[in-house]
Amino acid sequence: MLPRMLADGRIWDGMRALMKDNTGYDLKDLFIGSEGTLGIITGAVLRLFPQPAEQATALVGLDNVDQALELLNLAKSHAAGQLTGFEVMARICVDFVTRHVPDTRDPFGTRYPWYVLLELSGTQADGGAAATMEQLLTDALERDLARDATIAASLAQSQDFWRLRDSVSEAQKPEGGTIKHDISVPISKIPEFIRRADLCVERVCPGARPVALGHFGDGNIHYNVAQPPGMGKQAFLDFWHDMADAVHAIVMEYGGSISAEHGIGRLKREELAAVKQPVEMDLMRGLKHLLDPNSILNPGKIL
Repeated sequence: MLPRMLADGRIWDGMRALMKDNTGYDLKDLFIGSEGTLGIITGAVLRLFPQPAEQATALVGLDNVDQALELLNLAKSHAAGQLTGFEVMARICVDFVTRHVPDTRDPFGTRYPWYVLLELSGTQADGGAAATMEQLLTDALERDLARDATIAASLAQSQDFWRLRDSVSEAQKPEGGTIKHDISVPISKIPEFIRRADLCVERVCPGARPVALGHFGDGNIHYNVAQPPGMGKQAFLDFWHDMADAVHAIVMEYGGSISAEHGIGRLKREELAAVKQPVEMDLMRGLKHLLDPNSILNPGKIL
């Protein structure tokens, strides 16, 4: 589905828009995620989906991250294909955003340890998404899967809810140094991972502040750690490798990934060999040498 320029100058035109094609190896997936180390992608075939006719957005306050897992399962049973957003945030994320990002506020009068930003989309503008959201949240509150919930009453309010989530990265900067982990684990293991990682962070650097948020529905957690108040930025960042090693060790125990979205690049190049089987590394090096024998494509990345 993607045309690619190879290291020797040849062009492979893979612009086929087929849903199924089992004629040999799936070459396109070989290049996806290779970070430009196997070829240069010059075009793409896109699959388009209709724009939702309506959306319902809600912010939900939780006692603990375990409730997020139960709420996700409940949302899937209520909404099925309508569920288009399920973002989880620790309380510290909301604290950072409301402290450092202008014109943001906590929608609740009570502080909760965890929050879920929930979005449902509908293909018909008939109020079905809002009705499903109301029933979902009613059931969640009755089952003690949530402490509080508020549904956006307007597009502006929906955007305000999303701004709380989308501004977390920006809001971390005034708090000093941040050690970031872009990890994924099986969805059912997210709460357990976070609890163990929190204890691990405290052992590595007492007083460090975990800032966990992410795309709960696909197992991707941005497990960031902010420096302790009063500690110098560089003194904290000196813990980077020790902290990453400790957090990633827990990730691997659950069969997870040390890079869910952002790739390997240079930063995680040395770690890659530690989390991959030797046969995997041999295969990747062999493919790299076959397609780019002179290492001219994005040199120094991944391998």
